[in-house]
Amino acid sequence: MPRIKRGMMTRKRHNNVIKQAKGYYGLKKNVYQVAHEAVMKSGNYAYRDRRNRKREFRKLWITRINAACRNAGTSYSAFIHALSQSGIEMDRKVLSDLAIRDEAAFDALIKQVGLAAA
Repeated sequence: MPRIKRGMMTRKRHNNVIKQAKGYYGLKKNVYQVAHEAVMKSGNYAYRDRRNRKREFRKLWITRINAACRNAGTSYSAFIHALSQSGIEMDRKVLSDLAIRDEAAFDALIKQVGLAAA
């Protein structure tokens, strides 16, 4: 039975890791053992932060909607409750965009749900 040499696949795997570590500082970019640890850690951070980014954006949208509601004389929670009661289904991303870009439309929405300030 012939002997199987595995150096080619090991080299290929190592080169892939080094390629992923391109741009890292110091030995992290060209020493396999250090680069592998750095690539694994950065992969974990990327996985975690893809989820955190969604949370951060939702917080930002809520803050923007709240600021626009306060300018119109109501609170965020009252506005969201009135929206759900009136059957208007708009997500917070769209509401935030309306609040920032088109104040007149946002005010009209507030009037439509019955929260207009006197």
